[in-house]
Amino acid sequence: MRDSEFWELVDDEFGAAGGRALVRDHVLLALGNRTAQEAMEAGEPVREIWFALCDSLDVPRERRWGKDEKEHRRG
Repeated sequence: MRDSEFWELVDDEFGAAGGRALVRDHVLLALGNRTAQEAMEAGEPVREIWFALCDSLDVPRERRWGKDEKEHRRG
């Protein structure tokens, strides 16, 4: 998954403003008590960050790949 795909998924699921706030502020246990932004800055794979965010916020599996699921499954 590329960074651009991560941000597209964030925007699709949480909205642009809400998604940016979650990435910046929501602390994730699965990422060592870091925010998604901190994990990205530390070089963690964005795919793992996305799934940690989804798990933490109870995003249903059918929505984890956004509107065009087949397109996003590549990464």
